[in-house]
Amino acid sequence: MHLKVLLPFQVFAEKTDVSRIVAESREGSFGLLPHRLDCVMSLSPGIFMYENETEGEVYIAIDEGMLVKSGQEVLVSVRNAIGGTDLNQLRAAVEREFLTLDEQEQSIRSTMTKLETGIVRSLSELHHD
Repeated sequence: MHLKVLLPFQVFAEKTDVSRIVAESREGSFGLLPHRLDCVMSLSPGIFMYENETEGEVYIAIDEGMLVKSGQEVLVSVRNAIGGTDLNQLRAAVEREFLTLDEQEQSIRSTMTKLETGIVRSLSELHHD
């Protein structure tokens, strides 16, 4: 299979001769082999694994996204990804990167809430005048 992992602004990985893929959806883990029927799956955040002859098993921590298998082409589109071959190192990297993103997202949401509240308050004052 030909695997391409896409992030919003770049190609994270492009691999040929992939013999096996394991990913997670809301329904649980699933595997893809080269002759499986075409499919579209929603991916849950977790560990995505592919295997090819030159690299063996490779693990990628992914954020939520989509997987599309069409013939021998497998496209994976996710918001964020971190690659590695050692699961312990990958886990540590995920904790560093994804937890930092969660803190940033919380800060952004808090700022947006304050802005929205201010706009609503201003509109309410204009309406009462």
